[in-house]
Amino acid sequence: MLGIVKKIFGDTNERDVKRIMKTVDIINNMEPEFEALSHDELQGKTAEFRERLEKGETLEQLLPEAFATVREAAKRQLGMRHFDVQMIGGIALHEGKISEMRTGEGKTLVGTLPVYLNALEGKGAHVVTVNDYLAKRDSLQMGRIYNYLGMEVGVNLSGMKHEEKQAAYACDITYGTNNEFGFDYLRDNMVLYKEQMVQRPLHFCIIDEVDSILIDEARTPLIISGQAQKSTELYFAADRFVKSLKAEDDYTVDIKVKSVALTETGVEKAENFFGLENLYDNGNVTINHHVVQALKANAIMHRDVDYVVADGEVLIVDEFTGRLMAGRRYSDGLHQAIEAKENLDVQNESMTLATITFQNYFRMYKKLAGMTGTAKTEEEEFKKIYGLEVLQVPTNRINQRKDAPDVVYKSVQSKFRAVVDEIVVRHEKNQPVLVGTVSIENSELLSEMLKRKGIKHQVLNAKYHAEEAEIISRAGQPGTVTIATNMAGRGTDIILGEGVAEVGGLHIIGTERHESRRIDNQLRGRAGRQGDPGSTQFYLSLGDELMKRFGADNVMNMMEKLGFEEDQPIESRMITRAVESAQRRVEGSNFDMRKIVLQYDDVMNKQREIIYKQRREVLESDNIREVVLQMIKPCIERVVEVHCNDDIPENWELQEVADYVNNNFLLENAISEAELHEQEKEEMVNYLFERVELRYLQREKEIGEETIREFEKVVVLRAVDRKWMDHIDAMEQLRQGIHLRAYGGTDPLREYQFEGFEMFNQMVADIQEEVAGYVMRAQIQTQQERQAVVDTSQVSTNSSESAEKRPSREERRRRRK
Repeated sequence: MLGIVKKIFGDTNERDVKRIMKTVDIINNMEPEFEALSHDELQGKTAEFRERLEKGETLEQLLPEAFATVREAAKRQLGMRHFDVQMIGGIALHEGKISEMRTGEGKTLVGTLPVYLNALEGKGAHVVTVNDYLAKRDSLQMGRIYNYLGMEVGVNLSGMKHEEKQAAYACDITYGTNNEFGFDYLRDNMVLYKEQMVQRPLHFCIIDEVDSILIDEARTPLIISGQAQKSTELYFAADRFVKSLKAEDDYTVDIKVKSVALTETGVEKAENFFGLENLYDNGNVTINHHVVQALKANAIMHRDVDYVVADGEVLIVDEFTGRLMAGRRYSDGLHQAIEAKENLDVQNESMTLATITFQNYFRMYKKLAGMTGTAKTEEEEFKKIYGLEVLQVPTNRINQRKDAPDVVYKSVQSKFRAVVDEIVVRHEKNQPVLVGTVSIENSELLSEMLKRKGIKHQVLNAKYHAEEAEIISRAGQPGTVTIATNMAGRGTDIILGEGVAEVGGLHIIGTERHESRRIDNQLRGRAGRQGDPGSTQFYLSLGDELMKRFGADNVMNMMEKLGFEEDQPIESRMITRAVESAQRRVEGSNFDMRKIVLQYDDVMNKQREIIYKQRREVLESDNIREVVLQMIKPCIERVVEVHCNDDIPENWELQEVADYVNNNFLLENAISEAELHEQEKEEMVNYLFERVELRYLQREKEIGEETIREFEKVVVLRAVDRKWMDHIDAMEQLRQGIHLRAYGGTDPLREYQFEGFEMFNQMVADIQEEVAGYVMRAQIQTQQERQAVVDTSQVSTNSSESAEKRPSREERRRRRK
């Protein structure tokens, strides 16, 4: 069907490439003219372009000349000339698209074209990479082009001082990681003085390895958290209890959705262990929560797969990159449960101060674009969530890589034996081999097996990430054997050594299929760069995670019937197709999960935008007198509405209204009940507000203009920050329990939207009450200083699921009857 559509309408991607190629031809025709320019003339182009922009020209009109300028600067500074396909990729990026370019096609150089063009506007261009090493490397290497053309380049790294960050963001072009940009946005909305902010309004952004950042990491929101003091003994008690349980008898684990649940027997054991009447009573929520987290820590989270223990700390392993995620902690008590499991010191649980998803952060940029070698499989998600189209850019040279069909073995052991045998064969003919593993555990197992065979090799996993780029860059040298966890060394080029092309180029071995086809494609893409020869093959077993989740039993039965031996593989395109079909199902499921995360965060996002916008207005204003007065009036309106809601005015509770206004805003007995008689509600509100305003003016004179202005800011910022933090926690608790509403036939998301709206309105009312009360009643002796509500002492990323609440034992028994 797709073929027929393409015949009638033509391939959209092909049409786009042809359209863009017309502009590339224009740029190419300019090349002799730009080659003839002196250094001063070429360097003067930046000032010329900026002047033309001020006079009304658009970036699109400047594009051919700007790209020709960057190409010439790259030739002079780096000895590199942009290929035509790199020009195509650069134009696609400027148009706000994702440029899908194969590994080795020079994406880093491609980015210089649209970054320079968009930086001409003087509003800042951000280049986002997956780690600090790449951010620093690219800012220095590509910075030579920008500096030559008179632009300033900054790099935004974790651990930098406040002044250094301000300087980096003030540059024309800023390199950094997605985490750092996101955290800086959150921190900027927690500062006490506008001078402490580091970011400018978000203007233009190119994301390198866009699929890794906008898809793989998008399940996990960024969270800034501070310490919340809680007892740690319960974590150890829950861990001792869980370790006494037996799988299947006392609890069940669902491998597909990675969830755990106590059985009836398990629940009774918990009640006996903790001395409870009913584990699911409201009063036992904390114990129940700790037991579930301890179960997850022991039954689902595996050491050297999901986390490693180093120097007495639990360090999370990024499931997508295999890197250690230093400074991050699982939330909701899971991290503490793992610490108890490993018999380490349990750190205090943290309190969320600010949070945002990557989706909502990056959608704030006026223009967003991205580069990667693998985006087409997720095009639907890029379009729906970010409005980003994917353009597949042709390769500079024809791809010669050979992808062999998958081979499947009965057991994990037989699979690894076959992998080692294959490495030995390739190594003997001096062909370099890069082996991809999905976990640190597997990489170390394979390393031990190779040591026994006497094969010299390099292990590249999250434990040794400092040397990562250097090791991966040497992976194409003759006879080299490199073992690497998923996507290790992403962004680093593998160049073939002398004589390697003659023996078949780099050979890639995948030891397990990932749940995402993209990540498998990333591994395959390490071979065959720039028309080099290369080959790839995946070795699977029926014990692999993905195979167990989808249909391993059927294949096992078939192998048994056909009399397959332990070390005898099945090699079939049918198996490969079945695996890819399973991957598509998992990708669809993961997309749905990310979409749900985003739908829920969209509710918070609207609220966050309102709070952050008003907070910034307070910071940037020298006088918030009107803001404070507008907070007082709704307080009066609410109290009048509550006490005067009867249709018969004689029944109105006027004394209560007078008492509220006197106690909160005026002096004792300042207003009597009699003054409010015979007034309509609106008239009463206006009268009371006028009296409060007069008292406000009086206080202004008594305290002094300058003192009260600063005091108002102190009060507003403290109230907003404290109430917003409480609101974040309240919304998180609401979200964790909201799925239970589905049992009542209601849509949990709609319930969350409705209740979240009500809670937000209540929070706003609480802020107004607190500000109004303090401003009108507080005794101000000296100039007040602004203070943070809580220290931002720890940064963590939430990646734990919430525990489901269950009915009581009696209720469960009734249901069964």
